[in-house]
Amino acid sequence: MSQISSDKFTVNFLEEISFAKALAVILLISTCAFLFLVWLLYFKGGSEYNSGVIATLPALNALLNATSAVFLLLGYRAILKRNYMTHMRYNLTAFITSTLFLISYVIYHSFHGSTPFPGEGIIRPIYFFILISHIILSAAVVPMILTSFYLAFAGKIKTHRKVSKFTLPVWLYVSVTGVIIFFVLNAYI
Repeated sequence: MSQISSDKFTVNFLEEISFAKALAVILLISTCAFLFLVWLLYFKGGSEYNSGVIATLPALNALLNATSAVFLLLGYRAILKRNYMTHMRYNLTAFITSTLFLISYVIYHSFHGSTPFPGEGIIRPIYFFILISHIILSAAVVPMILTSFYLAFAGKIKTHRKVSKFTLPVWLYVSVTGVIIFFVLNAYI
């Protein structure tokens, strides 16, 4: 039976899973999610809708991304103070808000499809640099996040620290650039 240990913050059954097996599952889940999003954005196309709720989802997505970034920074501050329980709570909250973002993003794009950027001039290459780096890093950050959580909950703290040194800045970048993309795109639509 799996239990969560409050003294070590581990989940017993995760301690028994090898890193190689966990990484294989993480990469499989991440690849499936990425391929689904590529299909959703570039092959499925949008459909007609008149829902005001659907139209508000990009703003909700930006809010969820911003919220994730705030909780990541709070979690980082907590770990610097060696407040492990607070760190765990903030990072789990960042994970939940990022997951809610992904759900909202999928719902929106299943109706709307992709949105072309109409801006011209110097903003165009700036926007596409941010967008392309955001897309590439958002594909990379999913397995990084899942690996960081697996390592933490499996009690592999030394490796968790090493991986999380890369996960945090990438996750922050993806969250913050998601907000920037929303505002730049809305300024030109």
